Amino acid sequence: KEVDVTVDEHPRPQTTIEGLNKLPSIFQKNGLVTAGTASGICDGAGAVIVASEEAVNEHKLTPLARLVGYTVVGVDPSIMGIGPSPAIKQLLKETGKSLNDIDIVEINEAFAAQTLACAKDLNLDIDKLNLNGGAIALGHPLGASGSRITAHIVHELKRTNKKLGIGSACIGGGQGIALLLEKC
Repeated sequence: KEVDVTVDEHPRPQTTIEGLNKLPSIFQKNGLVTAGTASGICDGAGAVIVASEEAVNEHKLTPLARLVGYTVVGVDPSIMGIGPSPAIKQLLKETGKSLNDIDIVEINEAFAAQTLACAKDLNLDIDKLNLNGGAIALGHPLGASGSRITAHIVHELKRTNKKLGIGSACIGGGQGIALLLEKC
């Protein structure tokens, strides 16, 4: 059966500040997370091709970026949203980089407060963060967000003629993950 998609159902242009202020908190009474400050449920699919240097040479591929390093860390499950922060810190330590070396940072915005808490903990220049919006604006298709973030970093590095980008996400259950990409 053929289907025409003519409207992205995720954006809600009718949203107002007054309406957002009336939304109930989700996780705890008087909490900061509401349906308006959390990423929406959406569909999505993504794929990333990862190849060794040998495979690139053998198949005469032209890479867009090089994976410099990656980390996965554990955090207290009750504060799993902070996971990107220690993951990014560990990644920087392992790669010998500092945030001053990094041009673009994508932190999956599962919740607005969570992303801002990570940025604050990292003392991150907010002008490097989620340059075209995070998951609240773009959606958070579980299972595809990692490839969306990775592809976005690669294309944004090319578009802005920058060199290094970090992608990161919290993981329910108490983890954080981060990767460092270098434009080829």
